Amino acid sequence: MKGSESLLTTARTCGVEICFANPGTTEMPLVEAFDVIPGIRTVLALAEGVVTGAADGYARMTGTPAMTLLHLGPGLANGIANLHNARRAHTPVLTVVGEHASWHQAADAPLASDIESLARPVSGWVGRTSSAAAAAEEFVAARQAALRDRLPATLIAAADHMWGEGGVPADVPAAPRPPEVDSQRVDEVAKLFAEGRGKVGLLLGGDALTAEGIRDAARVAAAAGGEVLVERSPARVERGPGIPVVRGIPYFPEDVLDALDGFAHLVLVGTRTPVSFFGYQGMPSVPVPKGTRVHVLAERGEDAAGALRALVEATGSSAVEPPDGERPEPTAPEGPLSASALAAAIVLTQPDNAIVVNEGVSASAAYPAAAVSAPPHTELTNTGGAIGMGLPAATGAALACPDRPVIAFQADGSAAYTAQALWTHAREGLDVTTVLCANSRYRILQAELRRAGITEPGPAAAGMTGLDDPALDWTALARGFGVPATRATTGEELVAALRRAHAEPGPHLVEAVL
Repeated sequence: MKGSESLLTTARTCGVEICFANPGTTEMPLVEAFDVIPGIRTVLALAEGVVTGAADGYARMTGTPAMTLLHLGPGLANGIANLHNARRAHTPVLTVVGEHASWHQAADAPLASDIESLARPVSGWVGRTSSAAAAAEEFVAARQAALRDRLPATLIAAADHMWGEGGVPADVPAAPRPPEVDSQRVDEVAKLFAEGRGKVGLLLGGDALTAEGIRDAARVAAAAGGEVLVERSPARVERGPGIPVVRGIPYFPEDVLDALDGFAHLVLVGTRTPVSFFGYQGMPSVPVPKGTRVHVLAERGEDAAGALRALVEATGSSAVEPPDGERPEPTAPEGPLSASALAAAIVLTQPDNAIVVNEGVSASAAYPAAAVSAPPHTELTNTGGAIGMGLPAATGAALACPDRPVIAFQADGSAAYTAQALWTHAREGLDVTTVLCANSRYRILQAELRRAGITEPGPAAAGMTGLDDPALDWTALARGFGVPATRATTGEELVAALRRAHAEPGPHLVEAVL
């Protein structure tokens, strides 16, 4: 076997079913090997940010890592933003980066770069192949690290190690299991509820945000007195009938302080202490009220769902029926579009069991509040703040779950970063309906200008936050990539367009003009 063939044989044994790719010359041995070693689906993307974002979305939905194939350091650099988001989401991704032949690396060719230094900040593990014979074992090391740490792992594969003969498929050990939570922590948190020394909040993240995890947390809160909260920008959260309605942590630090006011204790379950997205003058980096004590039930990467089950037993809450919460009926939007109208239109037309990838940015906050009345669904959000994840993550989610409709709730400024994902939607025939929020501006930056006291931006500031000179024609862009598209300017038009899109197979884009 060639090294490339042994690596792909081992990847298949590891359970890798898909590889998102944008390859170059150094990756040709692997490109060839996909035809020699069948069983791994290859999906081409026109930009590396689509490759890495799709792998993130795929793994969030399956829990198993997808493989990516990138071209040298510049290709990795183009995909780093969505690997950053994957790292913040604690998503296992197997990033394979091609490298010059080992004997050519000293020549400092035009595409030579320090790949390790690029990979390290967005990877939990970084390694290199050492030979054709060892390449498969080195892939297994990357896979084990990705699953153990729930982080991207990067393997740098030299071209001669891929085309060279002598490759040997590697044995694949069992996937690492998440560490169990210390029973002492469970007892300490149960004691907080039993003692009744002030209100307790359970802040959920990670795998605590399954349907059963939310129900278990709500049982404890209902039985012992407390409230369940959800981290800001969760990697994945389940909603729908039978899943209690829970409150999310807001964005701005002053709003977080208000949301946590009155809690004597904040218990972290699969998440971290809330941190302000940016440093604002006069605001703390950690917006937790001074009187609130923070406790840890389960760290990120630990078995948070298991910790909640143990807490249910420790508090005697297993027989408690968690309260469902209020689910107001959404009102059909009429007239000119707004963020709340967009959210209402999505909820009113949303098919059962949909996956909603929410990168609406300034419009995104309206959706979770409305979504409590939606049919059962999964929401994925932008965990790391690097924009341009929505369309790629929708790509990966649709490939991971081909029997589930996907809705990409997408801001226009962010979509422009990775619009090439639409081509992959068309090429693969993915059931993705993109709701493109077209306000022709970086509205979030305009809000930040106002927060900084700049109520009348000058021409330079206005130019750097506006997208209307010229305005992007999203219906034309979508059609150019092969995706049917239409434009809606009113609530009535948007609801009708979404119903048509959901009734037809394949990708669609609806440009919602705000």
